[in-house]
Parts: sequence; structure tokens; C-alpha cells
Amino acid sequence: MSGTPGGAAAGDNGADANAPRIQIVGQYIKDLSFENPGAPSGMTSRPNIELGVDLQARRMEGALFEVELKLRVNAKMPDEKPVFLLELVYCGLLQITNVPDDVLQQILLIEGPHLLFPYARRIISDVVRDGGMPPLMVEPIDFAGLYRNKQAQMQQVRGGVQESGNA
Repeated sequence: MSGTPGGAAAGDNGADANAPRIQIVGQYIKDLSFENPGAPSGMTSRPNIELGVDLQARRMEGALFEVELKLRVNAKMPDEKPVFLLELVYCGLLQITNVPDDVLQQILLIEGPHLLFPYARRIISDVVRDGGMPPLMVEPIDFAGLYRNKQAQMQQVRGGVQESGNA
């Protein structure tokens, strides 16, 4: 019975040995800050929310990489009076194997944050709620779009440097 499910699985495992693999080894809060200068007056109104996102990735050792998802939430009243400020650096330790070097940066700066975001979003919601405000549900972030924009900016800078260097 070579066509048994066990036989098929054994064959699949052999093919999967060279397949790209991303595994979260651990995830953690590296830094968390919450300032609530608008309490209690900011608790009854709906503030304007500004969200800042920054991504960093670095090789640790071997196939291990640390991905940092930095989120900054600044809430202000329409008259610019601060309500709260939250800064979160949420990290994941990822083991990445069988990924070509030319796509490794994309994996780290698109897929890595995509895997971490739901956990960071929950932390933000909980902290804002614990600060006396309604829970803040951060909208999903287009990490691929952020990556493309950053690459385009880097291309423009490189182009400008080359042009000024040739002039």
C-alpha cells in the first residue's frame, strides 16, 4: 500500500526540507510607555488619533532575527490639547530558513511585522482601556505598502546622490 496517507506524508516531508520556513521563536515587549495627561477630561470626548509606525530588523545569530515593530499613538483633542501618548516597541525573535538573501529583507520587514501586529494591537487596546479610555483598535497596517514606499524613498535618495556626484 504505497498510496497510504503515511506514505504521502513521508514524501511531503522530504520535499518540505528545502521549503522556506518562518518560525516565531519568541515575542516580547521591549519598551512600553503610556502617558495620560488628558485624564479625566479626555475620557468623555473622542480625540484625534495619530499613528506612527517604524520597523527594524537585525540578525542575531545564525538563522535568528529580531524584528522590532515600533508603534506610537498620539491622541489629541481638536484644540490640540494632549489626551494620551502611547509608545510600544514589540519584538519577535524569528527563525528564518531556506529563504534567499534577495528576499530576506522583505520577509523581515513585511511578514515579520504582519505576524507580530495582532499581539501589538491587543496590547495597545488593553493599555488604552486600562488608562480609562475606550479600547483603541488600531486598523490593520499595510506592511508591504510601507516597505515599497521606503524602497522608493531610498531609490530617490540614491538617484539624487548619483546625480549630484556626477554634476
